[in-house]
Amino acid sequence: AAMFADGTAPAADVQSLWRGVRSTRCEVKSCQTGKISTAETAVQSHTRQDAAVQTDQREEAAQGFQQEVQVDYTGLLSFLQKVEDAVVKELNKNWKSHAFDGFEVNWREQYKTVLCLHTLSFPEAQQQKLQVTGVSWNMTGAVLACSYGHLDDGDWSTAKSYVCTWNLDRRGLNPQRPDLVVDVPSSVMCLAFHPSQPSLLAGGLFSGELVVWDTSRTEDPVVWRTGMTDDTHTDPVYQVSWVPDGRHRSHARLWSAAPDGKVLAWHEQDGHLALAGGFTVGAPQLPHSTQLRKLVRGEAAMGVTSLSFSPLDPCVLVVGVEGGSPIKCSTAPVTTALQGLGRCAARRAPAELIFAPHAGPVYSVSCSPFHRQNLFLSCGTDGQVHLHSLLQTQPLLSLQLSQQYLFCVRWSPVRPLVFAAAAGEGVVHLFDLEKSSQKPAVSMKQAVGQGPIHCLEFNSRQTQLLAAGDATGTVKVWQLSSDFSEQGPRELNHLEQLASEVRD
Repeated sequence: AAMFADGTAPAADVQSLWRGVRSTRCEVKSCQTGKISTAETAVQSHTRQDAAVQTDQREEAAQGFQQEVQVDYTGLLSFLQKVEDAVVKELNKNWKSHAFDGFEVNWREQYKTVLCLHTLSFPEAQQQKLQVTGVSWNMTGAVLACSYGHLDDGDWSTAKSYVCTWNLDRRGLNPQRPDLVVDVPSSVMCLAFHPSQPSLLAGGLFSGELVVWDTSRTEDPVVWRTGMTDDTHTDPVYQVSWVPDGRHRSHARLWSAAPDGKVLAWHEQDGHLALAGGFTVGAPQLPHSTQLRKLVRGEAAMGVTSLSFSPLDPCVLVVGVEGGSPIKCSTAPVTTALQGLGRCAARRAPAELIFAPHAGPVYSVSCSPFHRQNLFLSCGTDGQVHLHSLLQTQPLLSLQLSQQYLFCVRWSPVRPLVFAAAAGEGVVHLFDLEKSSQKPAVSMKQAVGQGPIHCLEFNSRQTQLLAAGDATGTVKVWQLSSDFSEQGPRELNHLEQLASEVRD
């Protein structure tokens, strides 16, 4: 028989238990194990508790913290008696030292760059191609107002314009949505906030009229106006300025200047602005030694473009004229004024001193806000800034800042050696005479292209802010570094020394 042969063995059957369980549960599984439950937790414990430390504070430890600190007063007294003589000696030595003479502590954060903090605009005015003609800060330093109009041309009877205000301290400031918009039927040429009433804003119009608005009133904000009378200007009002009344320092009169040659003072009377004084600048009123009289024939008035009052004497002011020469004037009566130019022009003749002229019309003058200086700045179409003393005719400095017009110049309210100028190239020049008397310390490009900057104003309360308005309808608020907004030691002495050196 063969060793190996085919055969059939009986089959063995083993019943599967897990298949039956899966069918009952309607589960699909790939293995014989049950479903594993998973969860994501931040900790492994089931309970949570907020605590400052990870360990439980023991009762005896808590009692230890509550115990009073034991001080060895006898030993402390003995130590203080031993070192008393040495400490008093050092304190006396430091008290007599001059190492920190003139040092002023500055607690504010220092920043070195000049930044554009806000770019403000009113789209409706920009669509009408209106220019920013004036800017002004109110007395709190929080609200900025700007006027829209045309400086080059315009029709006072049809040209509509606007006055807009923004509160920069308000939450949710929208740079393209002013807090207040005032529709004005004539182009607004200039603005000035009241020095002690933060909501009163004065404006001069292209029509020659003056208006005072209450910016706290959203409905009908006009509170006073001159109306069109024989006393109002016959040319566009180029500048308005609030000046404290000599008899009542808490009150302020509104002064205005225009190319009709009139410089007028106004006060509120029976709900409107009434004429309180003024004068007309004309050739017969000028000193006999001036050459400017040769440019003016007969009794003709000279076009006044700007004015600035001396903070030392509110009766002294400087006016800029279209003839190119700044003129020092006094509001005190001296001689008979021009006759036959209207009832308001028959006033005193104020001219006291005429200064060396620019090579074109003077657009802006600014007296130094520091009382001892007797200095003022002027700028005009020749692109130059002249630094003058009120005591002599020739300028102390002549600075060529632009190849185009300079529309505005302003002294810093806190830095005696700093001033800003607005140029026709769309640049704001910041000058620091402590660093250089020939070139600007910083020049900020503001306008797109060659759009000129027409106006600028420092903020006397928030001294790091400078606002400038341009021909594109944009107002930019610049944040100045501490170098330009904080007065240094002996800075007034430096300015006096600079003025005397140049004069000599």
